[in-house]
Amino acid sequence: MDATPEQPREDPTPADVRPGVDDIADPVGPVDSGLDAPPAGAVGVPDQLERLWTPHRRAYIGGQDKPTGPGPDDGCPFCAAPRRDDVDGLIVARGERVYAVLNLYPYNSGHVLVCPYRHLPDYDGLDAAETAEFAAFTQTAMRALRRGSAPHGFNIGMNQGAVAGAGIAAHLHQHVVPRWGGDANFMPVIGRTRVLPDLLRDTRAMLAAAWAQVG
Repeated sequence: MDATPEQPREDPTPADVRPGVDDIADPVGPVDSGLDAPPAGAVGVPDQLERLWTPHRRAYIGGQDKPTGPGPDDGCPFCAAPRRDDVDGLIVARGERVYAVLNLYPYNSGHVLVCPYRHLPDYDGLDAAETAEFAAFTQTAMRALRRGSAPHGFNIGMNQGAVAGAGIAAHLHQHVVPRWGGDANFMPVIGRTRVLPDLLRDTRAMLAAAWAQVG
């Protein structure tokens, strides 16, 4: 006997949730940026936007290397950084009581943090000598950034306590953020993406050299 031809199976998906013609990406259209065309039947609405994939940010989102507690032995990065060499620790300059280090997740290229070696949370906990060197390092950071990258201005400040926005509240650190006209453009405001022109190690080397000239 001849085999009975197999009948096409009916799609069990309810009709009101099946993708329509406009929901199916065209696999034959032009390919942007040398990327492969989407597979036939891929679901989505084509648009004119480019995608900037930043998988390295997953470490920050997932809290990798964040302290597990408030103590100096609970993985505090500001206690660990000075124990590394300058390149691996992104150290810009070392003083007797404080040091300057690049922010691993900078707001702008050249974002410097001034930190005391001593593990303490609050600015009013610094002694007189620490306070003096902390202030001097902040000034030198500004001079080094002006020499190295000619910013138009700065944001300088501290977030005291987690409720005030401190990402690592247990170890005092002051932000010195260089600013340029137009740096708050659509990329960070709308695209939620910061465009940094230099690698961190290159920025560290530039600032360390400038620091030696102005310090």
